[in-house]
Amino acid sequence: MSVMADGGVRGVAAASDPIIERIEELQFTLGEGPCVDAYATSRPIFIPDLDEHAMRRWPAYAPAVHQQGIRAVFAFPLQVGAVRLGVLDVFRTDAGQLSRDQLGQAVMFADRAVTILLDGQDQLSNDQELDEAVEHRARLYQAQGMVMVQMGISLAEAMVRLRAYAYAEDRPLSEVAADIVARRLRFDSPQL
Repeated sequence: MSVMADGGVRGVAAASDPIIERIEELQFTLGEGPCVDAYATSRPIFIPDLDEHAMRRWPAYAPAVHQQGIRAVFAFPLQVGAVRLGVLDVFRTDAGQLSRDQLGQAVMFADRAVTILLDGQDQLSNDQELDEAVEHRARLYQAQGMVMVQMGISLAEAMVRLRAYAYAEDRPLSEVAADIVARRLRFDSPQL
């Protein structure tokens, strides 16, 4: 599940395992994927087969997740009316549509996620996970601001630079942000 807002505020709020978290975060690093499209259009995105069409639609994201063994992805926008909160992604290692029961479960999970996001942390069973998600996003925004100042560029361009660096180095965006905030990585050096 990813939490998103207009203006580029995006982050993984929860994932079933570290591989899925990396695949989900890759969409923010690359700026493309079903999660990004579902949020932008406020419509579910169902890709039952990561085939040639998906490869053309997301030329960087689709091959990367296919290499990780993902063969299908289904993205459900998390929203109430016009208020968009994020996206719930469901991944499969086998190509094919979701069954009626699976689709019902995914919609139920999406509805539950909306409730949790709207009601706040008292609904969560693990406050530490929420704190970590908030800290992750705060660190990303701090790194974005630091890159903006270091390079003398706009905030939007700073995020583009962060994503490009993470992609080029094959590192999670969260790790790059942590290195910038800890001052282990600077973007005003000539090699960047």
